[in-house]
Amino acid sequence: MTQACPQNYSVHYEQTSAVWELSEIFLKTIPFDHEELIFCCIGTDRSTGDALGPIIGSQLHQTFSFPFPVVGTLQAPLHALNIVERYEQLINEKEQPFIIAIDACLGESNAIGSILIQQGPLYPGKAVKKELPPIGNISVKGIVNVGGFMEAKVLQNTRLHVTYSMSDKIVRALVLAWQRHLLKRKNNRNEYPDHQNRWQQIGYTDFR
Repeated sequence: MTQACPQNYSVHYEQTSAVWELSEIFLKTIPFDHEELIFCCIGTDRSTGDALGPIIGSQLHQTFSFPFPVVGTLQAPLHALNIVERYEQLINEKEQPFIIAIDACLGESNAIGSILIQQGPLYPGKAVKKELPPIGNISVKGIVNVGGFMEAKVLQNTRLHVTYSMSDKIVRALVLAWQRHLLKRKNNRNEYPDHQNRWQQIGYTDFR
């Protein structure tokens, strides 16, 4: 794992410890206790490269142990034609939502396969020169192919193996981070029992 700056991280999906390292980063950056935590998975199922978000959204949506709302799946993608409307709905329906925005992106040839986690929003549609509003408190981006020339065609001709493999690592890391968060919270409760439990431990049970 290479850390570009204190709150920007990069992990290649082919690293042996990619899932564990990603889960470490997610634990540091995602406030799992936030009451309005939402995962927005951006992209379309009509392009193999741009399907990263919808694949992740579908997998998270089907994971019963992952309790958070997911917007954007293969069945109901969150893409350029509906993202403004859906985003405005989220802002109006939820009180100060904390959004994890996930999307595919293009980059340098030596960076293909890198998963980037950054504080702040991402800019959907930027790779194909579309002007859309920024979205997300934290952005998760997967570099699926080379940028700089005929981006829309490059996304459409991206190997599905790369997109699917990256999405698999991201989903597994998010679920693992959530499970580790629950375990940590349980351990903290055991380490610092409430006031009544402390009195019960020393033999006082009547608080009347």
